[in-house]
Amino acid sequence: MATAAVDDVSSDRKTDGDKGLIGGGRAFAWMLIVTGAAGLLAAWVITIDKFKLLEDPDFTPGCSLNPIVSCGNIMESEQASAFGFPNPMLGLASYAAVIAIGAGLLAGARYRRWFWLGLNAGTLFGVGFCTWLQYQSLYVIGSLCLWCCLAWVATIVMFCYVTLHNIRHRIIKVPEGLRRGLLEFHWVPPVLWIGIIGMLILTRWWDFWTS
Repeated sequence: MATAAVDDVSSDRKTDGDKGLIGGGRAFAWMLIVTGAAGLLAAWVITIDKFKLLEDPDFTPGCSLNPIVSCGNIMESEQASAFGFPNPMLGLASYAAVIAIGAGLLAGARYRRWFWLGLNAGTLFGVGFCTWLQYQSLYVIGSLCLWCCLAWVATIVMFCYVTLHNIRHRIIKVPEGLRRGLLEFHWVPPVLWIGIIGMLILTRWWDFWTS
């Protein structure tokens, strides 16, 4: 049953071996659209609040709920503009691109091997950047942004299933036993990954949550 699930989520229903073109199943395409939309929503809200904060230093974002869950603290930090401009502006472009790719797959688009490797590299950069932001948020800034958490989850799921897609079609080659295990238990990596982040958040501010 688990195998059927991964076939539904990340299988490619259209492959042209002669031309080297690989498409994607409907569930995989919808996964890209949904995770891209979640990330885009988070990036959009944070961008709007960032502009409001620049206009009015006394502005309090709606997701600033308490001293820990405080989007304002995150937005005012140096880490919020890691590349010299607000981080969510990068998300607006990248998540929108992912949505476009998913929509293309639903329409029957197929892409070459280099395209899938490029998408995998992009999601790898995204999940790496999110991991850095998670560390900064928990252990340097000392605050949590709920919209950022949504973007983190979306990026992790996106990366895991894009990687699985490439492993399934041997675009990325791994030992066959590992390949079969990942296809069978495809849900384990994202659930475990997100669960670890949840535990880190819980333990980081344990006294606050339990007070």
